[in-house]
Parts: sequence; structure tokens; C-alpha cells
Amino acid sequence: MNIENPAAFGFIMQDEIYLLNKDKMEYGKPRATEPVITAPELSFNYLGGNKKNFVVVVHYPELEFIAENHLTALENILKRLEFSLDDIAIVNKAKHDDLTLAGLTDFFKPAKLLLLGSNALPQGIGALSSNEPKQINSFNVLFTFSFDEMMDNQDYKKAFWEQMKKL
Repeated sequence: MNIENPAAFGFIMQDEIYLLNKDKMEYGKPRATEPVITAPELSFNYLGGNKKNFVVVVHYPELEFIAENHLTALENILKRLEFSLDDIAIVNKAKHDDLTLAGLTDFFKPAKLLLLGSNALPQGIGALSSNEPKQINSFNVLFTFSFDEMMDNQDYKKAFWEQMKKL
């Protein structure tokens, strides 16, 4: 009897089977005919350097990253908190439809996560209250208004700024 896979012996023969040393070396290795399946590597197109593991998720369907005037406002806020564009990563959820919290954390390893608007919420984030920082796993999360909502509303800007100082 010629059997190509030694693991099949256990189903055919009820007695114990002992492998020779040369067979033990081959046991468990994938065969050339067996496909080796690997998970696709995560990748994100993002703006910034992510040097301080501060991830900002936005939603701009018509743009690659973020509107220029909103980027300027964000950079001014970051500057007041002693951050720069090189310290953060801006991810446009509109360009990553299947964005999940697990994917973000696996790829970016965030210390801080800022979610600008309800359209920017990744899958699997759970329930968040607006402008109430929350600890998820080992990082701080702030879900707040989008820049479109904040630009003409002083109350929203003030609420956002107060929470950003705590993030």
C-alpha cells in the first residue's frame, strides 16, 4: 500500500504507527501540491508620518485625504498641542470602505485615535458618545464632530477643543 500523507495512516490502521527519523522530518511540511494560503497584508494610504501613533480618521468621499481648509485648521489645533503633521496619520475612511478598528490597531498601533464625524467610525468600534474621551484597549479615543459641522459652529469648536486638550 502506498500512501502519500503519513497522517492518513491513523484513519486506515487502528494500531499505533511509528515513523522513521527521515519520515519525522517530512511530517507536517506543506507538500508542493498543497497551496499555502497567506492573509493579505494590511496597508493604508494615509497622510502624515505617524511618528507619535496619533491616528485621525476622517470621511471625505471626493478627496484623497482631507479638505485643505480643514487640514489647516487641524494643523493649527495640533500645533497648540505640540504635534505636527509628521506626528499623526490621517486616514480617509471613504477610501477604505472595510475599515475596522482591528485593522487600524494592527497597522498603526495607535496611542490616540481621533474620529471626526459619524461617517468616520470604523467597524467594530462599538458605541461612543460624542466629545467624551474613552479608553479602548490601550489607547485613548475621541469621537467628535466632523470639520464640516464645526467650521461654522463656535459651540462645537469649543467642545472639541476642550476634549482635545484631554486626549
